[in-house]
Amino acid sequence: MKASRLLSILLHLQAHGRATAGVLASALEVSERTILRDIDQLSAAGVPLWGERGRHGGFQLRPGWTTQLTGMTEAEAHALLLAGMPGPATELGLGEAALSARMKLLASVPAPLRHGAATVAERLHIDPLDWYRGVDTPAFLREAAEAVWHARRVRVKYTSWRGTSRRDLDPLGLVLKAGVWYMVARQAGKVEPRTYRLASLVSMELGSATFRRPRQFDLARYWREASARFESELRPMEARVLVSPRAMGWLVHARNRCQTLPEVPVDLIVPSGWRLVSLPIESIDHGARQMLGYGVEIEVVAPWALREELARLSAEVLRRHTSRTAGTCDLVPAPRRRETSRVTPEKTTPQGA
Repeated sequence: MKASRLLSILLHLQAHGRATAGVLASALEVSERTILRDIDQLSAAGVPLWGERGRHGGFQLRPGWTTQLTGMTEAEAHALLLAGMPGPATELGLGEAALSARMKLLASVPAPLRHGAATVAERLHIDPLDWYRGVDTPAFLREAAEAVWHARRVRVKYTSWRGTSRRDLDPLGLVLKAGVWYMVARQAGKVEPRTYRLASLVSMELGSATFRRPRQFDLARYWREASARFESELRPMEARVLVSPRAMGWLVHARNRCQTLPEVPVDLIVPSGWRLVSLPIESIDHGARQMLGYGVEIEVVAPWALREELARLSAEVLRRHTSRTAGTCDLVPAPRRRETSRVTPEKTTPQGA
């Protein structure tokens, strides 16, 4: 740990030219007193560095002197691609290795290019967590990473919508999707890999047996194909919906995959400014709950079963919010009613009815 910190100080000075004890302490997450002791030990070991007092002072190496200790350790090599993502690197237990790898990379860049490289690191931040999502750090992430790095078989207890099962898996890769960790693994004795959400693991035992990784397996290609297949199977149905300009803005900002239909049925009356779009839905029940959130800014045209379910839910919501007598729910004062103007689309006739 101490030797690694001394090396980090050298690499930081080599990359930045000069740094105060406070800057070094902040970068390495230690006290300034620790940094001063480390500087004394480096100087005693023959490293040509000195310090200057004053506003523009700090520690620096003799001009032209560089360290050749830039070879990366195994952990640093693993952390290399996560060097710009400190959150995931820390979750994988590679936070310190990622910092060290970043310093070694910067130190290996030719001096005229270091400023530009440092500028990119200072001005580009990658946040893999989607809006309004909590952090999903699974209990066995580091064990899964260890199994992936060294091709070791694991025995897991996994919970899904089908129930809980025990499986022997050969982990092929890890994927971080919108803040959620997944493990791509092949069940022992089978050929095709599957995707497992790590937060759904109840237990994981890291075995001593290793496995041979498939030579043609491409993690990125597998994930693209699996994601496309999952999305198509998750929402196999399509709804045709009239949406107001306001609702269209909501759909766009929510990044929903809606498509404006170029042809509108002759017998369909479309209010001014509204559009007819197609939306993928998982089921009639799921689609009705999804459409209910848009209120009067949408009107379902088809399928008719979705339109009927939405009408039923709307009537139930109205009943639930108007059936209580005065005084039974007085924790929150009732808002003053005010008149609002809105466009209400006319009733349409389902196609083919």
